[in-house]
Amino acid sequence: MAANKTYIQSFCTIQNNQISLNGEVVFSTEPTVFSDFSKKTYQYLEMNYPKFFKMDNLSKLAFLGAELLLKTEGDSSTENNTALVFANKSSSLDTDVKYQNSISDLENYYPSPAVFVYTLPNICLGEISIKHQLKSENSFFIFVDYNPEFMEKYSNILLETKKADKVLCGWVEYYNEDYKAFLYLVDKEGEIEHNQEILKKLYNQ
Repeated sequence: MAANKTYIQSFCTIQNNQISLNGEVVFSTEPTVFSDFSKKTYQYLEMNYPKFFKMDNLSKLAFLGAELLLKTEGDSSTENNTALVFANKSSSLDTDVKYQNSISDLENYYPSPAVFVYTLPNICLGEISIKHQLKSENSFFIFVDYNPEFMEKYSNILLETKKADKVLCGWVEYYNEDYKAFLYLVDKEGEIEHNQEILKKLYNQ
């Protein structure tokens, strides 16, 4: 039996101090560090979520991408059955290194719980779920490289088995100021077909 077609409802890319939404550049800054770029993006999106500034950089990157695609998905105070399927290659290594440094320096020994909480990559999914009232399936995978084949199959299974009404997929890679986020929302309806070739093309735009 042929699988039902699924579609990419919307997509965004964040990299090199620039944000593209559905193929169009919607925001950019002069070259700067990620902390400054993420703050300016927060202001551009007119967000009011003070907890954002306590997040690590990986969570900020995933959070901003999710905000771009989910803020038009209806009332965030009501339950939303959108699953989250994210992946990257460096896990939470950027924060792991910072945390290790805080306990390796015997003269400035301070293992901060606020940093420790971000030494798992799937914490970013929790931050997104809290903001958008998602109580649905969520998974974070680690791959050597961007893996559109796995992401396509996994998200389609969630939709076909009715585990989710929509799936927000994301490749969110951050390590030592080198970052890229590519997020897309998969639905049973739409105009852009959801398949590996399209995912590769959109990722490389």
